Amino acid sequence: MSRRIAALGLAALLAGCSTLVPRTAGPASAPPPPPRPSAGTLPAEPQPRDRVAVLVPMTGPNAAVGQSIANAATMALLDSGGTQLRITSYDTAGGAAAAAARALADGNGLILGPLLAEDVRQVQPVAAAAHVPVLAFSNDIDVAGHGVYLLGYTPGQSIERVVGYAAQRGLKRIAALTPAGLYGRRASNALLRAAEQAGSTVVSMQSYDRSAASLAAAVKKLGPASGYDAVLIADSGRIALVAAPLIRRAGATARLLGTELWNTEPQLAAARPMAGAWYAAVSDRLYAQFATKYRARFGKGPYRLASLGYDAVLLAIRMAGEWKPGTPFPERRLTDSGGFAGIDGAFRFKDNIAERALDVKQIGQGGVTIVSPAATGF
Repeated sequence: MSRRIAALGLAALLAGCSTLVPRTAGPASAPPPPPRPSAGTLPAEPQPRDRVAVLVPMTGPNAAVGQSIANAATMALLDSGGTQLRITSYDTAGGAAAAAARALADGNGLILGPLLAEDVRQVQPVAAAAHVPVLAFSNDIDVAGHGVYLLGYTPGQSIERVVGYAAQRGLKRIAALTPAGLYGRRASNALLRAAEQAGSTVVSMQSYDRSAASLAAAVKKLGPASGYDAVLIADSGRIALVAAPLIRRAGATARLLGTELWNTEPQLAAARPMAGAWYAAVSDRLYAQFATKYRARFGKGPYRLASLGYDAVLLAIRMAGEWKPGTPFPERRLTDSGGFAGIDGAFRFKDNIAERALDVKQIGQGGVTIVSPAATGF
């Protein structure tokens, strides 16, 4: 995740209660002692609960996304009716390591978050020293391991899925446009691996620096339009909207392929050059219902990443049967080969990274359809 995502300033959701005692106008006599309760009327002891910390930015430039994730985590607890967990949000904007230390001092046995890779790097040693696992919302695979499990959507998986689907449809000569920088290098490596697995060939791969001139030059360097069956635009939907017309003007009729980043760009379906393009992403079937309920509860729509907070809490609730209050979280269960299910569909942790079942979606004039549904399990 990049450092700058969005901005908003909302308070954390906190729950509490107090008893108000009315003031009296003069001295009051001592009240009579209460009657001794019978065995059948003894007040119930508060039920102990496992404590779960949500570490997200709740102030600063990324507060909107962080608050949306925190809201979704609270919503998951309310929707499930679960009484086994206590969810508390901690702001990472003032320092992720300090937020993690506060969470651990409060007795939290599981950390959900943080959002940004650099924050995960700060939290990991603090959590590891306390033997508390971290379910991070980042998609940076370099921070996985040593007690950190990634829930974020990783580009390599979506590239593997869409390139594999294209190969099944006979499109095996792949060209690619990749942005300069770490994301682009990872996308390039993922494409080479995916092509090898699918029996495809990467015939051209060009990098650009996200300027219009650089992107146009990269398209020209792809080579003759007849030399490839498909073009992977390994970047956001916004970049795809710029690149697609350039590819078409170069005479290429190749199928356009995209990554999970396209799943948050609603304008793609309205762009004629994007018609017929394929991309792989998590399923939106349950997300639409989630977004409607979220809007009704909080008065505005969620960020797409909010589902990560919801699914993380569902996973913790699933573990509650084996996680007794005051005992360590059953981390071994995170590697269950059968995986888990949530708003974003089926997933399981492989090498501490969420392996996800992905749809392949096709962009058409006015809408997006699913041409290859995600598997429902492993």
